Amino acid sequence: MKSRKATTPPTPAPKGAEKPRAEKRLHEPSVGADEPSAKADTPLADLTPVVAGNLKRLRTERGLSLERLSQLAGVSRAMLGQIEQGKSTPTINVVWKIVRALDVPFSTLITDPTAGRVTLIQAARSRLLRSRDGTFSSRALFPMDQPRNVEFYELRLAAFAAEHADPHPPGTTENLVVSSGSLEITLGADKALLVQGDAILFQADIPHIYRNPGNVEAVLYLVMTYPRLA
Repeated sequence: MKSRKATTPPTPAPKGAEKPRAEKRLHEPSVGADEPSAKADTPLADLTPVVAGNLKRLRTERGLSLERLSQLAGVSRAMLGQIEQGKSTPTINVVWKIVRALDVPFSTLITDPTAGRVTLIQAARSRLLRSRDGTFSSRALFPMDQPRNVEFYELRLAAFAAEHADPHPPGTTENLVVSSGSLEITLGADKALLVQGDAILFQADIPHIYRNPGNVEAVLYLVMTYPRLA
């Protein structure tokens, strides 16, 4: 765990100034977004040793060097090494890049292989992944006792925020329902507006964007189905 460094408090913004909102990509972030998250709360930090062990195991099983995996995932070799050694907590963006390169479901990398067959998922102890700007979060609502081809998530998207997603592997579907707030979803050239209680099912092998058009947080529940188990 890295030591905490003293920082100089930032200069306060002029009164009345509005902080600009920047859209962050979930699967393909801007330059520098594959660095470890500076804000790793306890649930996310708990994933560090799990991801470290799984990454090393999956990479070794496939006969991949760190250099080769780096080329496939678009994540620096140094970063992969830090993650494998448990010295860095990956962001949600980096996890997606790695699982796509390894061709495994998202849960495979964050599954604790020592977990029991029955798991109580307490909200206060849930493992939470956040986007770098903190406007998007994903919480797994299924036991992480083994890789699965069906996954269930709670998603939260801040007011006026957006998340861009690259295509998932062919055959992947997403079934999304809006629990509260509203959501505008763009699927390739198509666009749909969902309000509380609305649901949508779509093939997720095309670019898609989740955008919250409202001034309150949107809470969503997502069932993601992969074409096969890895």
